[in-house]
Amino acid sequence: MSGAVDGLKTGAKFESGLDVRFAKDSLDLSYGRGLFGPKPEYRSLDSIRQSLRDPDCTGPDIVYAIAMDVGRIQDLAELKKRMLLFGIVTYAEGKLGEEPVRSQGHVHAVSPHCGWSTPELFEIWEGSAIIYGQERSGDEPGRCIAVQAGPGEKVVIPPGWPHYVVNAHPNSKLIFGAWCDRQYGFDYAEVRTHHGLAWFPLVHKDGQIGWEPNPRYSSSKLAVRKAREYPELGVPSSTPIYECFHRAPESVQWVSDPGRFEDLWPRFEP
Repeated sequence: MSGAVDGLKTGAKFESGLDVRFAKDSLDLSYGRGLFGPKPEYRSLDSIRQSLRDPDCTGPDIVYAIAMDVGRIQDLAELKKRMLLFGIVTYAEGKLGEEPVRSQGHVHAVSPHCGWSTPELFEIWEGSAIIYGQERSGDEPGRCIAVQAGPGEKVVIPPGWPHYVVNAHPNSKLIFGAWCDRQYGFDYAEVRTHHGLAWFPLVHKDGQIGWEPNPRYSSSKLAVRKAREYPELGVPSSTPIYECFHRAPESVQWVSDPGRFEDLWPRFEP
C-alpha cells in the first residue's frame, strides 16, 4: 500500500502526498524514492500498561509503531530550519482488554527553542480514529474532548493538553500522519500518577466506543464530536498536511512556534 490508502469505513481513498508503503501483515513501513525516514519504533503492551483501565489486560504485543522525522529529501533543510518534524504512526488491530487499541497518553514537554508545550496537527490516512484530549493533567482535567476522525480529516491538539489516540475499529489498522515540534519530548508523569487520562474508551458488544470516567480525577464532562475544520489556523481541509508544508512552509509554522497564536489557545478546542 502506498500513500493512497483506503478508508475502511467509508471506502474513500486519501492521498497523503508521500510515497510511504505499509506492510499488509505487520506494522512496518518503507519509503519510496526521494523520501527519508527511520525504521519505526515499536510500543509494546507492557510499556503502556500503567495508563490502561486494566493494567493486566491482554492484547497485541506490539500496540503501535511510530516513525518520527519523515519527509522529502529536498525539504530536510527547511524542516530543520523551521524546527518541524513529521511523524507517521500505525496502530495494530485488536483490543486492550475492554479498551480499543490506543496510546498511553502524554503531554508534550516544553520545547527548549520556543518555551511552549507545543500543539500537534494530526491527519488520518486509513481507518477511523478518536483523538482524546483534556485541558490539564492534574486532578482537575478541565475540558475533556474526544474527536472522531476518518481518512483525510484533521485534528489539532492545542498546547499543553494531555492526549491519546484511539483505533476506533478493532478489526482494522489505523494509520495517521502528524506535524510535531522537532525538539519534541513526552511527559508521562501526571498521566501515570493518575493511571491514565480522565476518560477511558471502552468497546461495546456492538463494536461502538463508549466512555468511562477515571475515578482518580475530579468529576468532569466529556464532549464527543466530529472532526472540524480550522480556518483560524489557516489549515485547508482539502490539502494533505505534508503538502501544505511543501507548498508553503510558513503555513504550519505555528506547530513549532505556537506563540504566533498566543491569544487563540486559551479558548481553543480541538
